[in-house]
Amino acid sequence: MSNDTQAAQTAMADRVLTKRELPRLRFRYGKDERLAFLGHLEVIGTIDRCVRRARLPFSIGNGFARRMRIQFSQALPVGASSCCEYFDVKLTERIDAAEALAMLAAATPPALAPVAAAYVDEPQGALEAWLTRVAWEVEVLGAPVGAVELSSAIEGLRQERDLTYLRGEKEKHIDLSQALVGFSASDADGSIALALDTRSSNAGALRPLVLVEAAFARLGEGTCDSVRVRRCGQWHEDESGCLVKPL
Repeated sequence: MSNDTQAAQTAMADRVLTKRELPRLRFRYGKDERLAFLGHLEVIGTIDRCVRRARLPFSIGNGFARRMRIQFSQALPVGASSCCEYFDVKLTERIDAAEALAMLAAATPPALAPVAAAYVDEPQGALEAWLTRVAWEVEVLGAPVGAVELSSAIEGLRQERDLTYLRGEKEKHIDLSQALVGFSASDADGSIALALDTRSSNAGALRPLVLVEAAFARLGEGTCDSVRVRRCGQWHEDESGCLVKPL
């Protein structure tokens, strides 16, 4: 091997990967009902520490704070559980995905442990913005009306398009004709089982509890005893309307 060839190979080995070239490893994990009231920032902090504890070769950003290069899917509403949460970690080197999954699962509390992992090789934007379609399971306990009445109220809200609600002290608006793709409701043992298919965009994302409360207000009824919310699917919707799985 010539000296020039050796020098070229050494230069390639020593070259620092750019941010775009760093391997992007995606993990899926769940957040069960016991952790439903654990805030998103607390989840981020816990997983950040677990990645460090697992000794994965994570990359550090160039900003002032020098944080780990990690991205999460959209924050769950407080009180909601999920079986399909995701986060991406940029690595400094490509290691076997199954090995990385085992390392991280061993270093993470069981209730937040990852259950699947795969590399993202095609160009994608930030994970939070890329996942634009969400499926929800909602259980309405102690509802003052039945599934038929609730369905009628939700359809009426969708026909009106603009849903106005308060988030803290701020008034928010969302277009239900775009944000609510579909829904179904059925009576089940003193409760209502509600399935929602929603779409998020730059205009915002629909929170199931906001929709349920607005439907009861439209019916002139008081609030129900309890609403259990579970995120059961997340996808990317491409330009043709097809749903792309995260993994």
